Amino acid sequence: MKIEGHIAWRYIFSKKSHNAINIVSGVSAAAVGVVTAAMVCVLSVMNGFGSLIEGMFSQFDPELRITATEGKYFSVNDEAVREVLSLPVVATSSQIIEETALIRYKEHQMPAHLMGVDDNFEVLTGIDSIITDGYYSVYDGAFERAVLGRGLAGQIGINAHFVGGLRIYAPKRKSRVNMLRPDESFNEASAFIAGTFAVNQVKYDDSYMLISLPLARSLFEYDSLTVTALHLKLTDGTAVKPAKRQIQHILGNRYAVQDRYEQQADFFRILKVEKLLTVLLLAFIMLIACFNIISSLSMLIIDKREDIRILRNLGADNTLIRRIFLYEGWLTSSLGALTGLVAGIAICLVQEHFGLLKLGSGTEYIISTYPVQVQFLDIVIIGITVILLGFVSAWYPVRKLHIE
Repeated sequence: MKIEGHIAWRYIFSKKSHNAINIVSGVSAAAVGVVTAAMVCVLSVMNGFGSLIEGMFSQFDPELRITATEGKYFSVNDEAVREVLSLPVVATSSQIIEETALIRYKEHQMPAHLMGVDDNFEVLTGIDSIITDGYYSVYDGAFERAVLGRGLAGQIGINAHFVGGLRIYAPKRKSRVNMLRPDESFNEASAFIAGTFAVNQVKYDDSYMLISLPLARSLFEYDSLTVTALHLKLTDGTAVKPAKRQIQHILGNRYAVQDRYEQQADFFRILKVEKLLTVLLLAFIMLIACFNIISSLSMLIIDKREDIRILRNLGADNTLIRRIFLYEGWLTSSLGALTGLVAGIAICLVQEHFGLLKLGSGTEYIISTYPVQVQFLDIVIIGITVILLGFVSAWYPVRKLHIE
């Protein structure tokens, strides 16, 4: 360590002529530490909620989803599609047809987003784990069945224990609307309710209804090779991004291949923006906390004026003297940052393992405690932010220091 570093280190712990300087220096380090710990805790909680919601999506969304870039549907008999389905990295595929239809139960009726699924859908997703009432089944061998989002079932007034079925109306794609007999412009079918599911996202819970793929093809007049999407499950241990690039290369520009993040792009974009705004807000609070370093360093410069004269007489130039106090401020902020990082990580680990901070005692919450997830990148960003702000705070009071 250079001489300026040794002197700065001694100044941190040495007794000052005025006790107030020690108090202000301690408060400066403590303020930086508290804000640093708060940044770690807040960002870790945001990560926890993000991972929680991502896990909910993963119970419904596939690892990879293939759709047509032009038009709504495509054929699974396409040569490129067949090549993709034969890849070793593809463990399971599910054919999907998604359209909007009108559903009616007694006097209640409303539009719903129908998803026709095949037998592989249950294997490809974790649909069983999000069933809240009844069971998962879209066809029992004798009757067509449906699984509704919990919100949709509540709005139409039906649940899995009702004996009566609901009616489904879909406009005919291949014929014109008959203004004299508008009822003849719709394909009609019925299905019994097998169960309800909850992803705990309005997009799914309030509008989605799962039916069998043959029923969807019959309602929307698609042939046996036509789908609106293909859902893929990769083999265990396969990295998603390289597999996605490989599949996209085979399919070309006529198809879009989306991973789970891209399927919920709006949600994850909002989550990133919220996290960025939170970091900026906490960085601003940190900047305010660093004002204490400016105060303590200014007081220390006044207190050590005699020491500065001695160093000057011993041959020290203004650059060396500035570095001493610059290091002093930097060490103060670094010690506060290190203490805050350790404290923040410790608090998060305690919360993760013991769940001391509760969300509430009622059943309206998905989980009972605040979720936390400490990410290494966040720790690096916080550390760099605190060190930079501490450096600026230390540089300000010493930038024009000059002793004759």
